[in-house]
Amino acid sequence: MVYTISGIRFPAVSPLCNRSRSNFVGNRCSNISLLPTKDSFSRKIFAGKSSPDSDSSSLTVAASNKILVPGSQGDGSLSLTDQLDNPETVLKDPQGLHDVDNQTMENDKKLKDEEHFVESIRGYNEVQHEQESAASSLVGDDSRAQGKKPSVHIAKTITIEKDEVRPRTIPPPGPGHGIYEIDPLLNNYREHLDYRYGQYKKLREAIDKNEGGLEVFSRGYEKFGFIRSDTGITYREWAPGAKSAALIGDFNNWNPNADVMTRNEFGVWEIFLPNNADGSPPIPHGSRVKIRMDTPSGIKDSIPAWIKFSVQAPGEIPYNGIYYDPPEEEKYVFKYPQPKRPKSLRIYEAHVGMSSTEPKINTYANFRDDVLPRIKKLGYNAVQIMAIQEHSYYASFGYHVTNFFAPSSRCGTPDDLKSLIDKAHELGLLVLMDIVHSHASNNVLDGLNLFDGTDSHYFHSGSRGYHWMWDSRLFNYGSWEVIRYLLSNARWWLEEYKFDGFRFDGVTSMMYTHHGLQVAFTGNYTEYFGLATDVDAVVYLMLVNDVIHGLFPEAVSIGEDVSGMPAFCIPVQDGGVGFDYRLHMAIADKWIELLKKKDEDWRMGDIVHTLTNRRWLEKCVSYAESHDQALVGDKTIAFWLMDKDMYDFMALDRPSTPLVDRGIALHKMIRLITMGLGGEGYLNFMGNEFGHPEWIDFPRGDQHLPDGRIILGNNNSYDKCRRRFDLGDAEYLRYHGMQEFDRAMQHIEETYCFMTSEHQYVSRKDEGDKVIVFERGNLVFVFNFHWTNSYSDYRVGCFKPGKYKIVLDSDDALFGGFNRIDHSAEYFSFSREQDGWYDKRPRSFLVYAPCRTAVVYALVEDEPEPVKH
Repeated sequence: MVYTISGIRFPAVSPLCNRSRSNFVGNRCSNISLLPTKDSFSRKIFAGKSSPDSDSSSLTVAASNKILVPGSQGDGSLSLTDQLDNPETVLKDPQGLHDVDNQTMENDKKLKDEEHFVESIRGYNEVQHEQESAASSLVGDDSRAQGKKPSVHIAKTITIEKDEVRPRTIPPPGPGHGIYEIDPLLNNYREHLDYRYGQYKKLREAIDKNEGGLEVFSRGYEKFGFIRSDTGITYREWAPGAKSAALIGDFNNWNPNADVMTRNEFGVWEIFLPNNADGSPPIPHGSRVKIRMDTPSGIKDSIPAWIKFSVQAPGEIPYNGIYYDPPEEEKYVFKYPQPKRPKSLRIYEAHVGMSSTEPKINTYANFRDDVLPRIKKLGYNAVQIMAIQEHSYYASFGYHVTNFFAPSSRCGTPDDLKSLIDKAHELGLLVLMDIVHSHASNNVLDGLNLFDGTDSHYFHSGSRGYHWMWDSRLFNYGSWEVIRYLLSNARWWLEEYKFDGFRFDGVTSMMYTHHGLQVAFTGNYTEYFGLATDVDAVVYLMLVNDVIHGLFPEAVSIGEDVSGMPAFCIPVQDGGVGFDYRLHMAIADKWIELLKKKDEDWRMGDIVHTLTNRRWLEKCVSYAESHDQALVGDKTIAFWLMDKDMYDFMALDRPSTPLVDRGIALHKMIRLITMGLGGEGYLNFMGNEFGHPEWIDFPRGDQHLPDGRIILGNNNSYDKCRRRFDLGDAEYLRYHGMQEFDRAMQHIEETYCFMTSEHQYVSRKDEGDKVIVFERGNLVFVFNFHWTNSYSDYRVGCFKPGKYKIVLDSDDALFGGFNRIDHSAEYFSFSREQDGWYDKRPRSFLVYAPCRTAVVYALVEDEPEPVKH
């Protein structure tokens, strides 16, 4: 009898040894092998958060008129430089979206195609180094920048297959002055910005000198972890705090004396295991492996930091690292090319585990076969997948990562994930990964926390290394080996799995020592360039964008930043941080704020300002709501609007209620105006397109607090941890009309490309009529938010002359509306000679604007085929 998990078979044996979550030293049950199989089954998860091991006090940052300038030493010492006087206030939109014609909101560069090449590593050579004192033996200090050699040298040989072209390269740093031309106000903070760019250039030079360049440096997975060669397997691990180390696992019956590792002066432990006599690998595919270390915190067994796969066996709480190296015939081979980056992004945010209509953890295979075709049909051109990196605590939504290089085993094997991505590429969908480099799980047994027995290994020590709100550890971005680890992690997912880019989580937390907690960003530039700025973290973000865009020109990088950091989406060579897009997070907060008010208290100017308040030439991805609003404790827009009426009045064979009618109408309008004005990209969390009822509640048991109180769980139920796609598909429910509207909205954008049009103008923000009118491209958008007033012969301004026709109407019966507008009508513009200017527009035409309705009019000019709903 065998138990099967994601392609790994567990023989039925007596229960494995019980282990605590700290400083475990236990006898392993020996002679247990894990063999590959193609069978899989969904399993129940038993995981929990461990308590923090560092100071949990909050960090208070005092106001200061100084800017933060780290010193030249590697000990983190600081020097202070006087800041320029008279700080200016942020001009978020110096050449605003509204009231400006022919405004260029993007500066896309056309990148040449580069073919992939195949790299084969011939071998690994140890190099001799000068002996360092024990106190400075950490590989992660600044000794590299002062001329010391790297801990491990890699001898690289490149094999070019067929007629493939030159290897990919990362361009050298540029002058870094372009940001001052884009935003002259930044000249007032030039000392800080030039220092930041100088630190970036120094780090690039040090990497070039000591590691052979950023391209080689970002392939740390070819130096650390398990490296297979023709003669055996080499395993390396950076653990400078460990006193001794041994590789243990099924392959040696967990004997800590069998495969003892040796350490170099940089704290890198290493062992080489030769092939067996018959030529087979010394560690079979599917074997469980760990590293046992004698650390300052005691003897502990840890999952290798660079592990590529880890699983939780039935009946066990901790995870086990898995040596994952299937035979060539079982490895997934990609069949389809990666799509080119689209001009505008329409992102479907998804979580594989909760993507089933049934109360269970879904699989990569089911998501591939059932959900991807749905995303394509809805009209999105990218899928952003959450919770890919392994995380032992399922309810963390994937944000408490334990194994950074391993895909979550709950949903299948690494090859299953590759099959999913390949299918998406076949459908023409980009696959973006929600990557977490802002923090890590504080789980000691499964993750990086106290990996070598010290709290300053991968993270800052003390309170600086602990996020008191997230209950997680914070990386030290000034550490050489941490930079190697994270850069290599980003490249690994792009190289090995062919992801098309990333959404970087928690970037605001990275860029500031206060992590954005209990801070209200007002837009004053001193908030971005002062003592609270973590220059090391910003430099790391510049480096990772160098790697992404240098090696993968078509890849997309999106940063989750709520602060509005200037130059966030300006190329690194011009002095920016280098992201392609910023998530426009203020929009979702604004909608929640408005939904708590009465309709008559909604201010049209406030809505327009929030949607258009973004920096010139820095692209944004807008969204009305994401997964954050869907979690238990919060409400989705649909739930805010319709509340309990969603349970009883969504069937078409029953009378509606005023609450449902209002909710459906505003749900459509909110989403369309967010896409229409909010940015150059758009995001939707799965299920919200049709107003998914209720919330997301991960399975959880009762939590017993130290003071005796009990926080009740949900009996570990998956009932609220799934997506009821069947509701959106049911034509007899009102959810279907909402889903059809979202689908039409995506296809309209695909047809007219209005999100990236250079012509953008807001002509009306009428507080009395509650009407907003704006132009994007050849489209005119008319929104009537009034709850009772409909307007006949309502005059709207336009720029271009000619005939206009309706291409999208939220009041269409197909979308659950009242069908009050005649779609066969044609609308002809008046010229300025005929009727003068209107709303500062040279032309205008008359429309019917029913209450709580949004209508999009298109200029009939070389018009494409109409969108078929």
